[in-house]
Amino acid sequence: MRSSAQKIIAALSDRNAGELLGELLAKADVTIGGDRPWDVIVHDERLYSRILREGTLGLGEAYVEGWWDSPALDQMLHKVALARLDAALRENWVLIVHALKARLFNLQAVTRAFEVGQKHYDLGNDLYEAMLDPLMVYTCAYYDGTPGQTLAEAQRAKLDLVCRKLALEPGMKVLELGCGWGGFARHAAEKYGVHVTGYTVSKEQVAWAKQRANGLPIDFRLEDYRNATGTYDRVVSIGLMEHVGPKNYRGYMELVDRCLAPGGIGFVHTIATNYASGQMDPWVDKYIFPNAVTPSLAQMNAAMAGLLVIEDVHNIGESYDHTLMAWWKNFDAAWPSLRAKYGEPFYRMWKYYLLTSAALFRARYLQLFQIVMTRPGTPQPRTLRR
Repeated sequence: MRSSAQKIIAALSDRNAGELLGELLAKADVTIGGDRPWDVIVHDERLYSRILREGTLGLGEAYVEGWWDSPALDQMLHKVALARLDAALRENWVLIVHALKARLFNLQAVTRAFEVGQKHYDLGNDLYEAMLDPLMVYTCAYYDGTPGQTLAEAQRAKLDLVCRKLALEPGMKVLELGCGWGGFARHAAEKYGVHVTGYTVSKEQVAWAKQRANGLPIDFRLEDYRNATGTYDRVVSIGLMEHVGPKNYRGYMELVDRCLAPGGIGFVHTIATNYASGQMDPWVDKYIFPNAVTPSLAQMNAAMAGLLVIEDVHNIGESYDHTLMAWWKNFDAAWPSLRAKYGEPFYRMWKYYLLTSAALFRARYLQLFQIVMTRPGTPQPRTLRR
């Protein structure tokens, strides 16, 4: 049964819908047909009713299909995010169905675990080699204010920041849940002398990481993180929590508790929303990260109740804007060598993904939290004592 808002949207002509969207965008200082870099150029008048009917899914699909453009897409989306225009598009059937599906089903169940690996992380190592730093770190870097800091330097700074927060010492055993292409494992093993066991659901990541282990004490495994066993001095995840899902947050914390040795330290590096949500944006879910959900700090804290103590929370979300823009510049520069394999629609999809994400972090709509955890009774890690 359609809501009153949906009935109104259905009755709107493309022209009326255009007037309505024009009024909404004006609140964000964005003009349809304007000449500023962040203004919108419309190539297909059907865009207006499509956005009102399908929300952010229609907006993203229409961009990929070439229905609209903006010379400075990240600036335009940043303004839209600051003006919270998403709230005006929230009541549509796409979001309603998406929310209902998230409530009824465990979209991050073990049976779905490898889907994101196959659809996203296995797209092609040539794509990620062109876009990322030499260590292939596909998470937020740490831009610490060093003048002229490059992406590679910022990723090294992030990895070292994590290692220091974990108070790593030679000979320690570290469990990494969601190891990606092995950047953290290689850095920690080489610079701090620890043994790392890493889990990932991407066969391309495992193959690439194993080829570059260079005899370091690292064990990469192509398995879901829930299969992890053993006892470790440290348990860390950098970019996994976004794939865990609300129905599984408690299970994740129980796994950390189960695998952590007495006196050990747990660590989570994750994108987070400002409020609890059970679903991902429909466009991102469909085209970029299937079954992903960004948690809130409150949800993660609740999942730790009685098991773990938060020792430190550090928000480095500002650095993700810089990271994503660096990835975009690398991808755009490498596109001539990638075009034949991936095709023009992929270029627009990937551009939209990277620049939308940058805009959301710039608007502080999304955060990046690094959380240090211990069991109750464990002395506070020396690296966190002020």
